[in-house]
Amino acid sequence: MSQTHFGFETVDEKDKATRVRGVFDSVASKYDVMNDLMSGGLHRAWKAYTLMVANLKEGDRALDIAGGTGDLSLAFAKKVGSSGQVVHTDINFAMLSTGRDRLLNKGLVLPTVVCDAEKLPFPDNHFDVVSVAFGLRNMTHKDAALKEMNRVLKPRGKLLVLEFSKVAKPLEKAYDWYSFNILPRLGQLVAGDADSYRYLAESIRMHPGQEELKGLMKQAGFGHVDYHNLTAGVVALHVGIKC
Repeated sequence: MSQTHFGFETVDEKDKATRVRGVFDSVASKYDVMNDLMSGGLHRAWKAYTLMVANLKEGDRALDIAGGTGDLSLAFAKKVGSSGQVVHTDINFAMLSTGRDRLLNKGLVLPTVVCDAEKLPFPDNHFDVVSVAFGLRNMTHKDAALKEMNRVLKPRGKLLVLEFSKVAKPLEKAYDWYSFNILPRLGQLVAGDADSYRYLAESIRMHPGQEELKGLMKQAGFGHVDYHNLTAGVVALHVGIKC
């Protein structure tokens, strides 16, 4: 049986999705609070930059994969207007439910779908923009997921992958200390779950770096791929154009 990583741990491929689901079931209710605490609020700036690069217009269709608590779905919906469509998806029901309730509280009703990014239930050439923010590193077969994202995009459509990446070398020691000492303690204090935030730190280290992910996106069929380092590479936004 094929194996893959779950943080630093090696697990059977068939078990990874269940393990990841357990992480997000545990943290869903405190996810937004923890994002603010962990990033010092910077995640809002990273998402605002992603929104700017998306350059959505009235009437466009957007797919938000691993949409979780709905930050990007909400922002996208304001851009595409009533003549457009934003589909809010996640593989984790607890995260998706939290996001759906948050959107409803803001008076916004969006199509909300529990689905696996490796097997998207949407037709070919359907969306103008597809986004996945802080979700790709949790996927078992990143190559399959990227190919699916390419499939559902219209020609000249745009994929936006916002994800933790490889930090600039001078910051590596300080970033590692923060990740493996502070994050689990914050997780325990706020969410009552140190292990899930230890997994977060480990999963970031196991995720492909900027150039490797660029190569994976090209192999998945994207004709033009570029990336933008944010906050010294703590996060990178990869942009792929379907040619």
